[in-house]
Amino acid sequence: MENIKNSIANDIALTEDMFERVGTKGLSGDKIEKPSLTYWKDVWRRFKGNKMALFGLILIILVVFTIYIGPTLSGKDFKYINTDYKGLKPNAEYWFGTDDLGRDIFTRVCVGGRISIQMGLWCTFVMFIIGSSLGALAGLKGGMADDIIMRLSEFIGNLPYLIIVVLLSLVMGRSTFSLIFAMSITSWVGTTRMVRGQILQIKEQDYVQAARALGAGTKRIILKHLLPNVLGIIMVSVTMSVPGFIFGEAFLSYIGLGVRAPDTSWGALASAGQQRLMFAPHELFFPCLMIVVTIFAFHLIGDGLSDALDPKLRD
Repeated sequence: MENIKNSIANDIALTEDMFERVGTKGLSGDKIEKPSLTYWKDVWRRFKGNKMALFGLILIILVVFTIYIGPTLSGKDFKYINTDYKGLKPNAEYWFGTDDLGRDIFTRVCVGGRISIQMGLWCTFVMFIIGSSLGALAGLKGGMADDIIMRLSEFIGNLPYLIIVVLLSLVMGRSTFSLIFAMSITSWVGTTRMVRGQILQIKEQDYVQAARALGAGTKRIILKHLLPNVLGIIMVSVTMSVPGFIFGEAFLSYIGLGVRAPDTSWGALASAGQQRLMFAPHELFFPCLMIVVTIFAFHLIGDGLSDALDPKLRD
């Protein structure tokens, strides 16, 4: 019987022409039909799929475009005083009206927005550098280094924020640098604790242990292995911190501890507008509107990044 089967198989020669390919026309097994996505490309894909986050990003772009291009479009100088046009309501020539000295409010809102946003970004940058570095060092080293950094963060975090700002304003003067320094000196505490907690979880992973066994130094382990893995949660914290610093600067300027004239900011404009609320409400309305829109946009972006960077929500 076995000999008969072998004889039949030898007599029937199977060739490729005897078969027809079905459903594979134009396809190649060696060709990658869908390009691979890197981590950040996947984050951007998920972020732009969030309509509210994308709306927040568009709002921020519009705000930045307005505050930097607006004075050129209006053709007005934010320091120019013309008492003949003081207290004007919004019109075709003065889009946001004028203040009690005849200065164009639209131009002043644009210039003040530059200072407010720049201070928010600078304070956030300082917070990120100090907080992430100290948090990574405390979490990785542990022991004495961890105790010193944590006790220092507890001490700094318990200092009265407003008193620090007042003292630094008296010592260093009311300048942009002193404001950034005063707002940043206590802001890194929360970031340090957050990064430290993440590092304590990650440092026991196999790839970190392997890098340490191969002789990698502390600096390389932090920069190459630890920080990239906590960058997602740090980015969300950074995005949420920018509006906090903008509001903090506005509050300090509102109570008279902000930037000094002739420079201005949204908080300084709101403070000046509040005094003339009954007679010229537009002087208070427009700087407050810009503060609200900017903070709202940053919060939308932060929520979108939180979802885009969350591995549990990845499809």
